Amino acid sequence: MEEVKGAVARAVVGAVARTEINHAGSGGIWAELVSNREMGNPWRRVFTLFGTLGFEAGGSTTPSSIEPWSTIGDESSLIVYTELSSCFERNKVALRMEVLCDNTCANLCPTGGVGIYNPGFWGMNIKKQKIYKVVLYTRSSDSINVSVSLTASNGQQTLATSNIIAAASEVSKWIKVEILLEAKETNPNSRLQLTTNRKGVIWFDQVSVMPLDTYKGHGFRTELVKMVADLKPRFIRFPGGCFVEGNWLRNAFRWKETVGPWEERPGHFGDVWNYWTDDGLGYFEFLQLAEDLGALPVWVFNNGISHNDEVDSSYVLPFVQEALESLEFARGDPDSKWGSVRAAMGHPEPFDLRYFAVGNEDCKKKNYRGNYLKFYSAIKRRFPDMQIISNCDGSAEALDHPADFYDFHIYAGASSLFSMTHKFDRTTRRTSGPKAFVSEYAVTGNDAGRGSLLAGLAEAAFLIGLENNSDVVRMVSYAPLFVNDNDRRWNPDAIVFNASQSYGTPSYWVQRFFTESSGAALLNTTTDNPSSIAASAIAWKDSENNNEYLRIKVVNFGVDTVNMTISIKGLQKNSIKLFGSTKTVLTSTNLKDENSFREPKKVVPIQSPLENAADHMNVVVLPHSFTSFDLLMEAKSLLMMKPGPVYASYV
Repeated sequence: MEEVKGAVARAVVGAVARTEINHAGSGGIWAELVSNREMGNPWRRVFTLFGTLGFEAGGSTTPSSIEPWSTIGDESSLIVYTELSSCFERNKVALRMEVLCDNTCANLCPTGGVGIYNPGFWGMNIKKQKIYKVVLYTRSSDSINVSVSLTASNGQQTLATSNIIAAASEVSKWIKVEILLEAKETNPNSRLQLTTNRKGVIWFDQVSVMPLDTYKGHGFRTELVKMVADLKPRFIRFPGGCFVEGNWLRNAFRWKETVGPWEERPGHFGDVWNYWTDDGLGYFEFLQLAEDLGALPVWVFNNGISHNDEVDSSYVLPFVQEALESLEFARGDPDSKWGSVRAAMGHPEPFDLRYFAVGNEDCKKKNYRGNYLKFYSAIKRRFPDMQIISNCDGSAEALDHPADFYDFHIYAGASSLFSMTHKFDRTTRRTSGPKAFVSEYAVTGNDAGRGSLLAGLAEAAFLIGLENNSDVVRMVSYAPLFVNDNDRRWNPDAIVFNASQSYGTPSYWVQRFFTESSGAALLNTTTDNPSSIAASAIAWKDSENNNEYLRIKVVNFGVDTVNMTISIKGLQKNSIKLFGSTKTVLTSTNLKDENSFREPKKVVPIQSPLENAADHMNVVVLPHSFTSFDLLMEAKSLLMMKPGPVYASYV
């Protein structure tokens, strides 16, 4: 067994890509339960002389409909619309509710009162004995008595309730109300209700419901982030790819509008995936998520280019200045202009931001290189240690501009991706120059379905190829990571969820095989049938119990069972323990098998004891499978190995 000189297998599944697509953030990992909490997000179709341009939102300054908010009561009992009357300068739209009925006989309100309700993102998951924090802003010219309730989706079952009771003098101007509601029952399809039976006019704005129980108390949906944490990512790429660009620059991600108090964030319309985000999950929260995961953030920044328009390099300096200010926000002293904004948000210490990607998939755009060079020069001058990532592929030939990393994206059918297992074998090894960041990859199309075994196996082979080339490939991330099953904009994805459930696709479980690769020692591996077999080997140490392992991963992409001999050269006698070694297999009865909410573990890895673990062993590798052989080693035996490769050959 031989450690490859200069190669540490820190590339494979070292990163995750978190992008706002499929309601991955809004209605996903961000635990906010209210959809359209600012009353200003619904979109309208935009028409031009050339046909439908797309959608635009009502936005922070345009009165609009209140979807998905709905009314409780008919037109004889209340009138509801939005107007520009909010107390927030960057979010002027507020909701006006005029109640026409009361609790007298003249115009009696229906039982339970009238008002508005919000179903959340396809239902709110309310759990018994859990506490939910409701924040809202309100005002009125009259005294108010408003019931704030969490109910079943039909409004018939009350899960938790409280009342806002205030005299007219107390609510003549906008006030902030905070309420803690403890649920007495569980219902995965719930809603928030604001109701009253008092005649008068009440205004509402910025209505939020968040569970108190979030990941490390920072606002993230715990079970979803734990699934990411189980991947042990070393990096997190954010806030996305196309989401950063926008179809048009007017709808691109603007970091300054996503920091500060959430009530002041105007939100924006993601015109690539056609939905609004309130940007409660903003730049600060992304940095916090990376820190909470023990990962380094990779900040993807718009460089003045969208899908359909771009800024000439002569005029791109305002974008460059925004980039520099974003880095000051993340890394600056707490008494600096933008560092003080971060400190005011509760994080006086700088974030550990070291990686900056200039754009996303923009290399072939007219102004990319000119814009890139201005970003590169300005950032290196101010932050010389910042690692800068170019959008241009440097795997085939050297880049014509300076960079620390280059992006490589690949979406393909299963056979095509499997054939790329040796893609980076052919990359020229240079003593200096940028390394590859495979920041987006996946099997797509008919082979993938909504996340098939076939897709996972091809991706596993591709990852093995990256692992074997970790001297030139340093980071890799699957994309997209999340999908809300109610709003699939892209298939497949690694983690599927709805309001109350979640599961990993085979692609997710493939990544779990590589969680120990980051920082492990890569070993030389030789196979005698590369046409259907992909294999790699690493030496790694379990941080929880300090056990040392040799892990040999094998993908059998073929239709036949393979009887294989694995020979490990250079081990001292009795280096492998008799007990404690395991074999983990990912396979299923059908290549197109998928997991689902009904069968979330139909295709998952199955672990069993490896009873014949030895430096020379015969093993069976099932057809269409991904297998990991983990050999438990005697303490410190890996330090005494003599050079020699791992051989995998047919019997």
